[in-house]
Amino acid sequence: MFDFAAHGLIESPHRLPLPGGGPQTLGAVLDRQLASDAGRLALVGRSGRLSYAELDERANRFASVFRQRGIGRYDRVAACLPNDVDIVIALIACARLGAIWVGVNRPLAPPEKAHLLADCAARVYLTDAQGLAEIAPQRVDDLAGLETLDVTALRQASDQLPEVSRCADPVDSFDPAAIAYTSGTTGLPRGAVHSHHNILLPGAIQALEHNFGPDCHQGVMLPLTILNLMVLAPLTAFQDGSACVCMDSLKPRDIARWVRDEKVGHFASVPTVIQDLLTAPDVNPDDLATLGRPDIGGAGIAQSFQQLYRARFGRSMTVAYGMTEAPTIVAKTDVDREPEEELCGRAVAQVDIVVVDAGDRPLPPGEIGEICVRPATDGPYANVYTTMLGYWNNAEATARALGNGMYHTGDLGFLDEHGELYIRGRSKELIIRGGANVYPAEVERALIAHPAVKDAAVLGVNDARLGQRVVAAVELVPDVRVDPGTLERELQDWCEARIARYKVPAQLQVVETLPRNAMNKVVKPRLGSLFE
Repeated sequence: MFDFAAHGLIESPHRLPLPGGGPQTLGAVLDRQLASDAGRLALVGRSGRLSYAELDERANRFASVFRQRGIGRYDRVAACLPNDVDIVIALIACARLGAIWVGVNRPLAPPEKAHLLADCAARVYLTDAQGLAEIAPQRVDDLAGLETLDVTALRQASDQLPEVSRCADPVDSFDPAAIAYTSGTTGLPRGAVHSHHNILLPGAIQALEHNFGPDCHQGVMLPLTILNLMVLAPLTAFQDGSACVCMDSLKPRDIARWVRDEKVGHFASVPTVIQDLLTAPDVNPDDLATLGRPDIGGAGIAQSFQQLYRARFGRSMTVAYGMTEAPTIVAKTDVDREPEEELCGRAVAQVDIVVVDAGDRPLPPGEIGEICVRPATDGPYANVYTTMLGYWNNAEATARALGNGMYHTGDLGFLDEHGELYIRGRSKELIIRGGANVYPAEVERALIAHPAVKDAAVLGVNDARLGQRVVAAVELVPDVRVDPGTLERELQDWCEARIARYKVPAQLQVVETLPRNAMNKVVKPRLGSLFE
């Protein structure tokens, strides 16, 4: 039995089965389709195409190799691999052993990767030749117990095995299945721990409500090392009986080819990827014929992009609000409603969203507070959702995040009288200038509206008189002509015409590119040195 308290975690208080009668653990996620149509296409990547039967066998073979190397229940298996079939096979294989999956994002620097491996005390690091070369210099005492495994060697070893059967280790659906490290936009990443139940629930509901169907292939071009992408793409596809298409490029032309060749019907992505896809001159619009309405993560998306989306897909876009700790989406806008600034929509069916004050008391409509997520209290999915189990080996952070049975997001926002959520930014990013609250997202929107500004990041820096002052880093539109000597004053004047004077950045710095993580979020702590 897993010792939750020993790892700073909290056991799920509710233990209702997943709705729809489907698989209850990641290791069994293929079973429904194996029983009904095992020859149906399940997984596509650069290195091959697998039916459900072939994927099942590959997962059994990978699991057998892991077991030969001593991997068992609750051991952490970390993986840093490109989007292809191997990373999905390895996830299922780990789950069949009861091991805990840890995704390590490829864009991270070697010391950042080493930190994650040490933090979760990984037993195995599954990667490729590039990843092995990166981590070799990091083999310090913290990683002394780590075994590295080249994915090519894993594949070869699994192919040499005689006929294998499924590993039959019993797995509790409420035990830890994966650790998803936060993006670290406001500090060191923390490992959000999720159960099999929590990871499978979004896909189970999608299948039960027939939102996509078995003929809608799910594409994924953002990194599958991010757990949310595993949830939204392969795990949703497998519960639907459809196929997952692993795209290994973010270039618009490559994405369009994947969509065309594999008849991709849906994917979730970020605004920049979809905007590039719809505007790139080397993309033939006919190549996107099968693509329905892709989901977009984020809020405050420019009006010009909304118009572009509407022209291509014939309907308003939907914006989703989610987080690593959920996992994935907790609120979504309605397709029949025009997007608004800061609007994130209504809570999805399995959760309730509440906005609370510092004492965790619910606030009335229109009042800004911390956004919290808890299991739905009524409806068909009442108490089916479970929050994350906590942060790996961080009981203090777990207690803060999961107080009163709900996940405290750290985001600020409010609910209107209709239950629609509006977001105002991160509570840790709130700038208090001379006693007045400044929400960075509001200032960023004003800056991005300027024709010369491609993107902006607003933050607060210490000020002896005001407590904090507002500053901004801006990324300019490529090839735009500006006068460096007058640009700061021009942008300040532009903002003054749109927001209160106390919110206008006192200082602006132009950067070639804003620092971003694998989910395209700006990492603001890296900008602080610009304003020292």
